[in-house]
Amino acid sequence: MDKAHFTILLGGDVTVTDRLRDVVAGSRVIAADGGMRHARPLGLTPELWVGDFDSATKELLDAWPGVTRQPYPAAKAVTDGEIAVSEALARGAGTLVLVGALGGARSDHALQHLLYAVALAERGLDVSLTSGEEEARPLLPGSLDVSLPAGSLFSVAGFTALEGLDIGNVRYPLEDFALAFGSSRTISNVANGGPVHFSLKSGKAIVLARPYDLTGA
Repeated sequence: MDKAHFTILLGGDVTVTDRLRDVVAGSRVIAADGGMRHARPLGLTPELWVGDFDSATKELLDAWPGVTRQPYPAAKAVTDGEIAVSEALARGAGTLVLVGALGGARSDHALQHLLYAVALAERGLDVSLTSGEEEARPLLPGSLDVSLPAGSLFSVAGFTALEGLDIGNVRYPLEDFALAFGSSRTISNVANGGPVHFSLKSGKAIVLARPYDLTGA
């Protein structure tokens, strides 16, 4: 059975872009608390709305009376976003797009989303995170292609030391590179246009890209 494509609406900032519209098109949708505010600008109707609803305004609640709500107490052991992802996995998700996962007022939430995405990728899920203007993909041992416009900026942030890192079709290519944990060596590279090729022998990282930022051109 084909695994389902799910969009998870989270509470961080979102800018509606063509790339964002394309990546969520045709997906099933679950909203986490105040992330529901992104549904209408993206033309999406969630099948489920979860959370403690502490960041959902009365206007937002009144605007979506027909969406099934699954409330949780404020004193809970996981975030609303993790609850939403768990519900998507229970419904057969294989591809997850976490919208509103980057930026916003809560840097702790943004960091947790990045770490959680890596953990999900280790379980074999296809995960991406986006604010519309910025995108992220987990990078684990193996290969990954990320399509980016020519001149756009991207970085690789290692959550561990990295071994055997290759980056191709970029201004500053690397081959079989060892990246020390905490090093800034892989920050602010520039895409040549088309697929940027990554491969990794060992370690865990995240690719952070800004496809609309062409200051590297």
